[in-house]
Amino acid sequence: MRVTALVLSLFPSVVMADIIPLTSDVSEVTLYPQGATIVRRVPYVMPAGGHELILTDLPRSTDLSRVRVEMTGARMGAITGRSDYVLPRDASVSEEIEAAKADVERLAALLRKGEADVLMIRLESEAADARVSFLRGLGEGEKTAGMDAGALRDLAVMIGEETLAARQASFDAKFRADEAERSLREAREALATAEQVLAALQTEDEGSVQLSIAASSESAAEGVITVSYMHYDAGWMPTYDMRLDKQEGRLSIERGAMIRQGTGEDWAGVSLTLSTVRPSEQIEPNEVFGWQRGVMDPPMAMPRQSKQIELSSLSREGALAEAPMVVADAAVAAPSYDGLAVTYDYPEPVSVANRADSLRITLGTVETDAEVLAFAAPLYDATGFMMAGITNDTGELILPTPYMNLYLDGRFMGQSSLNEVIPAGAEADIPFGAIDGLRLMRSVTRNEGDRGMISRSTELSEEVVIEVENLTGQDWPVKLFDRVPYSEQEELAIDWQASPRPSEQNYDNRQGVLAWAFELGAGSKQSVTLKYQLEWPEGKVLQ
Repeated sequence: MRVTALVLSLFPSVVMADIIPLTSDVSEVTLYPQGATIVRRVPYVMPAGGHELILTDLPRSTDLSRVRVEMTGARMGAITGRSDYVLPRDASVSEEIEAAKADVERLAALLRKGEADVLMIRLESEAADARVSFLRGLGEGEKTAGMDAGALRDLAVMIGEETLAARQASFDAKFRADEAERSLREAREALATAEQVLAALQTEDEGSVQLSIAASSESAAEGVITVSYMHYDAGWMPTYDMRLDKQEGRLSIERGAMIRQGTGEDWAGVSLTLSTVRPSEQIEPNEVFGWQRGVMDPPMAMPRQSKQIELSSLSREGALAEAPMVVADAAVAAPSYDGLAVTYDYPEPVSVANRADSLRITLGTVETDAEVLAFAAPLYDATGFMMAGITNDTGELILPTPYMNLYLDGRFMGQSSLNEVIPAGAEADIPFGAIDGLRLMRSVTRNEGDRGMISRSTELSEEVVIEVENLTGQDWPVKLFDRVPYSEQEELAIDWQASPRPSEQNYDNRQGVLAWAFELGAGSKQSVTLKYQLEWPEGKVLQ
């Protein structure tokens, strides 16, 4: 994009000697999950003396307060940013856009001519209809008074012949107009297609901001101006194809990244780096202030609504549908990890159109050992679910994403999401779908009543019977989950028993959640019995 010679010719010759228009394009981009650092490297050549180097091709959405400029080869002075009264950007466009514009103009002209032709044909029909109305009026009322029989006969023949001719002309005009109208529909469709093609090529926003850089040198100079700035309408999101080999106990993680940008201009052949740094989010810790406490008279008792807080299901929800994408060549980005963030340097230039492309690039594949288990949560589910337990020994972070595709022994099983980061060395469980042959049953028997002779209290007891049945034809290592109530009040006493005893209590730091681990052979059943009792004072309400 260049400042046209016509515009610069409007300045006096003394000013012309000081103004040097420059062309800039995006050369490097560092993308964050939300936002991007954009770098433009602009070569320049200038004679000795003081000059003003002008860039007018920064997008209108550029925040001038975030722009930083460096310069080699000359002394840099003041930097002026301008959002209004900006010199125009170069009006030249690509040959493809010029051809698309010409096609739109040609089809629009054809459509206008066609619409005019249809209008003229319909006017012929209206004129013929007017002749019929006029002829009909000739044989009515006083116009025929005093005419003899011969004259009336001649008038009737004339009216009939002329009316027939007029009706035929009207019918013919309407027929030709309908045929022309059908041709117009094709012309409108062709114009709409051409406009769509032009819109696909014209993805950049209109308007720009201007950056003026004062520079001076005692002799002729040349160098590079580096302009960098932050733009928040861009970002990337990881994608994972999780491929589980159940027999080998190996999980292959094919990593990718979805890239989008709405900075106002197209990126063409830029050098791309992806970073997990999140400059748009909190970057400093919250401050802890003093905590003043006091006492006061108790408030009047107010009725409280009871609310049962239930743990979320261990089963996974399906992920959002994957966005349309343009798949890049299978070049692989090289990751690096500094203990705080991961960066991926993509080895090939990429191009991303403004507000149009959703580009997918490949970040490589890593593998890790996987322990294949069946997770069972009969409180919510009627079947077990296959899970791959892994320890992240890849040396990299596995990042949160709504785009996680799951494959079992080469078969697509569905989509899921990863809601939390899995740091290096951390453990995680990846879902791979339902095991329909692993059936879960859960029944509850409740007893509730009052007991006590002097100090009355209220009691609730329940017995839960759980059964896991393996109809899959193969052995499964099973992890069974259920729960018992817990209390943080002395007035509410809770006692529970389980047979067999659980392998883990307060699983994953969730109070009252129990887990049993056992091997379940093909055709076998496993039963678990839970009993718990709750006791509280008379007059209290159980929540």
